[in-house]
Amino acid sequence: MKTDLLASRHIGINEQDTALMLHKIGVNSLDELIDKTIPANIRLKEPLALTSPLTEYEFGKHIAELANKNKLYTTYIGLGWYNTITPAVIQRNVFENPVWYTSYTPYQTEVSQGRLEALMNFQTAVCDLTAMPLANCSLLDEATAAAEAVSMMYAIRSRAQQKANANVVFVDENIFPQTLAVMTTRAVPQGIELRVGKYKDFEPSPEVFACVLQYPNSNGNAEDYSEFTEKAHAADCKVAVAADILSLALLTPPGEWGADIVFGTTQRLGTPMFYGGPSAAFFATRDEYKRNMPGRIIGWSKDKYGKLCYRMALQTREQHIKREKATSNICTAQALLATMAGFYAVYHGQEGITTIASRIHSITVFLEKQLKKCGYTQVNAQYFDTLRFELPEHVSAQQIRTIALSKEVNLRYYENGDVGFSIDETTDVAAANVLLSIFAIAAGKDYQKVDDIPEKSSIDKALKRTTPFLTHEVFSKYHTETEMMRYIKRLDRKDISLAQSMISLGSCTMKLNAAAEMLPLSRPEFMGMHPLVPEDQAEGYRELIKNLSEDLKVITGFAGVSLQPNSGAAGEYAGLRVIRAYLESIGQGHRNKVLIPASAHGTNPASAIQAGFVTVTCACDEQGNVEMDDLRAKAEENKDELAALMITYPSTHGIFETEIKEICDIIHACGAQVYMDGANMNAQVGLTNPGFIGADVCHLNLHKTFASPHGGGGPGVGPICVAEHLVPFLPGHGIFGNSQNQVSAAPFGSAGILPITYGYIRMMGAEGLTQATKIAILNANYLATCLKDTYGVVYRGANGFVGHEMILECRKVHEEAGISENDIAKRLMDYGYHAPTLSFPVHGTLMIEPTESESLAELDNFVDVMLNIWKEIQEVKNGEADKDDNVLINAPHPEYEIVSDRWEHSYTREKAAYPIESVRDNKFWVNVARVDNTLGDRKLLPTRYGTFE
Repeated sequence: MKTDLLASRHIGINEQDTALMLHKIGVNSLDELIDKTIPANIRLKEPLALTSPLTEYEFGKHIAELANKNKLYTTYIGLGWYNTITPAVIQRNVFENPVWYTSYTPYQTEVSQGRLEALMNFQTAVCDLTAMPLANCSLLDEATAAAEAVSMMYAIRSRAQQKANANVVFVDENIFPQTLAVMTTRAVPQGIELRVGKYKDFEPSPEVFACVLQYPNSNGNAEDYSEFTEKAHAADCKVAVAADILSLALLTPPGEWGADIVFGTTQRLGTPMFYGGPSAAFFATRDEYKRNMPGRIIGWSKDKYGKLCYRMALQTREQHIKREKATSNICTAQALLATMAGFYAVYHGQEGITTIASRIHSITVFLEKQLKKCGYTQVNAQYFDTLRFELPEHVSAQQIRTIALSKEVNLRYYENGDVGFSIDETTDVAAANVLLSIFAIAAGKDYQKVDDIPEKSSIDKALKRTTPFLTHEVFSKYHTETEMMRYIKRLDRKDISLAQSMISLGSCTMKLNAAAEMLPLSRPEFMGMHPLVPEDQAEGYRELIKNLSEDLKVITGFAGVSLQPNSGAAGEYAGLRVIRAYLESIGQGHRNKVLIPASAHGTNPASAIQAGFVTVTCACDEQGNVEMDDLRAKAEENKDELAALMITYPSTHGIFETEIKEICDIIHACGAQVYMDGANMNAQVGLTNPGFIGADVCHLNLHKTFASPHGGGGPGVGPICVAEHLVPFLPGHGIFGNSQNQVSAAPFGSAGILPITYGYIRMMGAEGLTQATKIAILNANYLATCLKDTYGVVYRGANGFVGHEMILECRKVHEEAGISENDIAKRLMDYGYHAPTLSFPVHGTLMIEPTESESLAELDNFVDVMLNIWKEIQEVKNGEADKDDNVLINAPHPEYEIVSDRWEHSYTREKAAYPIESVRDNKFWVNVARVDNTLGDRKLLPTRYGTFE
């Protein structure tokens, strides 16, 4: 492989390493290993037909050319996306910092305290601004949050409402169209009816269980909903409000007038528009609904010595555990963007955010006054940042559009001929003068340029916020760049990311996110693009999207692709909706059952339930494969109602099942579709693919297989690829004139991330991608060989090999020594490693996926660590170490304990902190001891103000 190509930098194993590893495994060549691992009948006959790989330098030039095709006009379209200023200290130290963007979801609390605190800041800011007591730490986007609000309100209906089958949600007509579209997609299969109307005409009735409002509404008018909310509550209706978070610095927050749920996007808090995403949605509610709330919640807890710390609370609500009974199918959210929004609140504080909001409002007030003089009629009685104008008789929207485009300005054009705009944080006096000139010229009026716009408010007393927010000291201590930079650094030093060591999480594919793939994201041409601009202004994005879509079709062997789903779980949901739409189109809409193997990821059953299906579980055999007799029996038994099979390949057990083609045939013979979960696509690329195997649809996790980073729990992207017959049913969007199956607010979901995957594919090329897959399989088999004689490997394929990941047996350890898989996971932290996947998919085990990016030196070090931990386990088993006081059950050992004058353990400090030589060279100091997993659930404290006293 050429050394100037990304493959030589991305893949951690060279030819000499490969030879050593193959010898250890006991095969003669890499091809022999692959032949023995992947069934011959599903192997591709030809290499992937992708363009020749670009060097990093060539890709840099190519992506710059694409970026230059994007025209960055000054955009006032609004509708949920607004230009904003990302503080440079946050862009440089968080967004562009691998410590933040390569870390995993903070399940392993003790090595995640930094980002847990950052996410707690986010939750606190959301709670303060909305005046609600509880918030989660992000959802995918505002539209998805709206759909989640509807699902949640449906789940918490009163007994009487459930008995009466109340299934109607009233939605005020002035809601963003993309929000209504996603709510509709999600409501229909759950049997929920959305009734759209004027909130002033709303009359409660027994079938209505909830209402959804927008504040300020989609025209920009800030309505006083307090009477409406009282009326709804009197009829036992819950009220959810989509709120503009920045407006809540000036407007009375919904929590103060009785809202049950407040949701929206925090994009305005310093997150670029990215042509629609990613940005962090927020979701806040009342404390009594905490167990029904979707998404993750950060709460306070204490470590074993009583030190205050953070952890993810109430994890049992999640789909990993609850499966088909989960509150939501949410897995990945938008942690990196939530972290940035939280830091934005920290950096600006109450005064800064109020100043920004007041400046926006003042410019809006000024422009309303000036444009009225030009003969325009402004229709919003109360507003924050958005004006809507009826035009004078002699002025047309087309005239205004022509003048605006000549000045490189995008406005909002309404269907009835009105014209409007939304002012944002970047609007200054010069920009206000340009706006004024556009409308004055169209009206044939003179206008006076101004040099300054005084602060002014037109908000009625009844709607004006009077309560303080962001009063915790964290929001007032870090307003200089020096202090902010050090605060961010202080937090990132508490966390393990790929910048520290390998993260061997099975099923998560924590591979390299190469700098050359990440750099384009910081280009203003990609950051600053509104998703609803005219197509000719986004030619660079559109070309990238088209090229990437074609590449993904080649890689998956499918005919169509949608990039809209903005997480893997959203991709699963979208794929199932596509299947449902197809079945309805051929008169098979009655098919409502989905067959799912017991080994499946929890999102599969959760997504199936949300898509309106009934799940049927089929068993796995002792080797971890789908139990074929059970599959045949269940398929036959349900054949007239069977809609689909959801199957992960290779399986979640890390095995390439030899009968996969036959499995597809069995399902197709029943008239059903095969949905292939792409979570383990990293073991397929270039060697086989879902289309060739016989699936009908698959989703991909760009944040796994295709090198986009995990960001501490998002952003992710979950595109779906489909066979020819399903193409007509792919998600649409209002901007394309058809919103069927729309699953995200933006037309292309989290488009801002796509340059990463595009770069990965373009720089790796067919040969590099295929080699990456082979090395991922090699690395997993190497670790399996090194650890088989101690821990043991739970499942192997037909020829005795694992796929790209393997499950380490820890159940015997627990039986013989009393040491659990959790003890091993915590002890790994003392050695500077993040734990593998814990007790999934098999309880009492560790699932390890090394990926292709790790070097042999790192793999060998990990093996040394695991074998040394094995030795420590044997010391306990043999009575050489105290079973109640040993390095494993006391792990991890935080710095403050190691340096304390009190040391009461039966082993030395050195054994605790420096168990092997390599740890001395790269010691990661844990900041807290083992964290109490139940305290923060028994008493949920979701903001910085919380206290156990």
